[in-house]
Amino acid sequence: MSKASKARAQIVRLLIPAGKAAPTPPVGPALGARGVKSMDFCKEFNARTAGVEPGVPVPTLITVQPDRTFSFVTKTPPVSYFLKQTTGIEKGVGKPGHEFQATISLKHVFEISKIKATDDQMKHLPLESIARMVVGSARSLGIQVVP
Repeated sequence: MSKASKARAQIVRLLIPAGKAAPTPPVGPALGARGVKSMDFCKEFNARTAGVEPGVPVPTLITVQPDRTFSFVTKTPPVSYFLKQTTGIEKGVGKPGHEFQATISLKHVFEISKIKATDDQMKHLPLESIARMVVGSARSLGIQVVP
């Protein structure tokens, strides 16, 4: 088998702040190791996330082809980011399930679920299932969900 037939597309997963991609770590080393010009990616990413509030963490899947071209898909911010913004906490508790540092209503949980339902991997799930995932994330951060 030749080397060319073994080459496959590589997938890189990064969490990048919206509008603030720069060829510094973590973007530069992750793409540079695969032969992609990180500045090209940064310009395209910043242009695509221009409508999002700057600094919001955006999960990104970058597919690098063997000929060093790339394509990427951006997703909605993580649930933990939305929960922290809603409650105003900095980080989770040391003992989740035993300590609570904030409360959140079911209305907020369903609002977060509606945002996450737009992701490709969540489109086939009912809103109730996504809401259960949000409640689980809230518990692990030490946030109590009240009706």
